[in-house]
Amino acid sequence: MPAASVPDRATSEGDVVAGRKDAHLDICLEEAVGSNGPATGLGGYGLEYDALPELDLERVDLSVTVLGKKLAAPLIVGAMTGGTERAREINHRLVRAAARAGIGMALGSQRAMIVDPGLTRTFEVRDAAPDLPLLFGNVGAVQLNYGVTAAQVARMAAAVGADAVNFHLNPLQEAIQPEGDTRFAGLGQKLAEAIPALGVPALVKEVGAGIGERAAAKLAALPLAGVEVAGVGGTSWALVESYRAPEGGPQGEVGRRLAGFGVPTAHAIAVCRRAFGERIVVASGGIRTGMDVAVALALGADVAALARPLLVAAAESEAAVERALAILLYELRVILFCTGAANVAALRQVRVIAPGAR
Repeated sequence: MPAASVPDRATSEGDVVAGRKDAHLDICLEEAVGSNGPATGLGGYGLEYDALPELDLERVDLSVTVLGKKLAAPLIVGAMTGGTERAREINHRLVRAAARAGIGMALGSQRAMIVDPGLTRTFEVRDAAPDLPLLFGNVGAVQLNYGVTAAQVARMAAAVGADAVNFHLNPLQEAIQPEGDTRFAGLGQKLAEAIPALGVPALVKEVGAGIGERAAAKLAALPLAGVEVAGVGGTSWALVESYRAPEGGPQGEVGRRLAGFGVPTAHAIAVCRRAFGERIVVASGGIRTGMDVAVALALGADVAALARPLLVAAAESEAAVERALAILLYELRVILFCTGAANVAALRQVRVIAPGAR
């Protein structure tokens, strides 16, 4: 397996981050980076079909309200990229398609614009789609242990017009990443102090290894607006980073071995719903179809997010993103119709058929 070279120490931090962003795009688009462990778990569930739904298809209402913002459907374009001109073009294709569909969008990690303010423009999407209903900013939670302050995160969010901030947790990715930041000690307290100072709601998200019961309990004690589960079953960032690991070192092999390590999406949804009560639970991690979204919602998620399928589409064209979203949302509409659910709230009352059950 080829390994990308690690940037020279003399290279500026901004160049390092930007180079890593483009490398991530190449790897995600060109390599097989799906988790090699358990699937999401969503595919094992079914929803009871209703042959007499007593409902007109055109009357199905997919709209939901998230953080006070009305979305046309329970969907978010998941966090992907930023930090380079190439990433800027991808973000603009994604955000314009998301705005037309009336759904939300999450930015990729904005650490790049803290390191180099000149990269801020690569995350600015409001100018391309001022009517986007909901935008999430994003920064690695561990950066609070490396000198990033709540004031910087607040300015970062304000600079792009974010309605909320995702603090991402990614210990597995950081342990495999050649430049990884792995000082996670005391991070819960740092988050507890930072969140109230942001001026916008904050969520915590994983990046593809999921959130289990221990983590959910710790996170639920924080003043968070919600959580994004990002479970095992989609893109494995341990595997992505293994492609960048130095030749002959342990990180590449360990990244491949641990590509499926974590909590499957279906289980993560269940434990986070229990832990977070009425707060927001975003389902992500291997969400690929309308049925994935529907099952995730029926299991307790408020909204779902997906990334890689839309990244592949965005690499092609804005029209490809629009088509991918249109298919997904029509599939979801048909599922609600065929389960007799007039809206998302009603979908949660539909019988969920567990694996092996009839």
